[in-house]
Amino acid sequence: MRLPIIAFLAPLALASQASPPPPGGSTPSAAVAGGLLSRVAEEAGAMASNITQTLTVETLEQRSTRPPSRFQPRAGTGSGAPAGRSTVRQIVSEYSVGTLKEAGSGDLHEFRQVISVDGRPVQTEANARRSLSLGIQSQSDRVRKRMLEQFAKFGLVDVAVDYGLILLEFTRREWNNLQFGPAVESRVGTQTVIVLAWKQLSAAGGELEFHGRQALHESLQGRLWMRKSDGLPLRVEAWAELPDGSHRVRDQATVDYVMSQHGFLTPASVVHRHLVDGQVMTENLYRYEPFKMFSADAEIKFSEIPEPPAKQ
Repeated sequence: MRLPIIAFLAPLALASQASPPPPGGSTPSAAVAGGLLSRVAEEAGAMASNITQTLTVETLEQRSTRPPSRFQPRAGTGSGAPAGRSTVRQIVSEYSVGTLKEAGSGDLHEFRQVISVDGRPVQTEANARRSLSLGIQSQSDRVRKRMLEQFAKFGLVDVAVDYGLILLEFTRREWNNLQFGPAVESRVGTQTVIVLAWKQLSAAGGELEFHGRQALHESLQGRLWMRKSDGLPLRVEAWAELPDGSHRVRDQATVDYVMSQHGFLTPASVVHRHLVDGQVMTENLYRYEPFKMFSADAEIKFSEIPEPPAKQ
């Protein structure tokens, strides 16, 4: 699959110190880690097979710090250096997952339609679901690009998408592009976990970033958190570094997963940060309501939404 996309980057909108290691613990054997990884691959495969038949509501809260304005006070006014501008935005969207049929690769991607911005309605849930459904059925990825551009229209910067699907990087077909490192034992709440380091061998399937008209691929690395008792994946961490002149640039995310009532894992939250020289410039916090299956408890099915009539 293609992972993930960072769009609408503000100037120098990435970078940071390394993520701290997990709390100390014993080092499990390679056999133990390998056995747990097989369970991860099974769960990733189950998610890939089922998540395209789901729908949920996503709430994005973005906190960003933008550089100060170009205005400079006149000498002698007593004003110091202008401070950066901080903003907080909340975007609620209908959310689903589908493929880009134009690409023909079968890779899964996130699709969304905005319902409200900062508490103000943009469209009804019914209209959002209709637009979302038509977008996923479209033969062109231009529809998905417009969905991304919709975020920029509402004033968001450093938008990150597709991180909720990062577990799909651990299906068996993707193992050839992964290198696994040391594993250590740690804890998540009351659960004992095995934390396994991973790294992509090729940037082709890694993070895709848009800087203006320039598109750059960066390989990802991170840590995979698996429940020790049965290998159930609970968390995936990922980060990538991008050269940007004399600045240290870093992009990082933590994705937590939960078992849905339908028997496969779905994202519960994504915390994504852009940092520059160790300073957080943007934090995106995505939260997801329980995922609904079209055939079970969602109100619509994509197959029931007709394509719009062709223009005469």
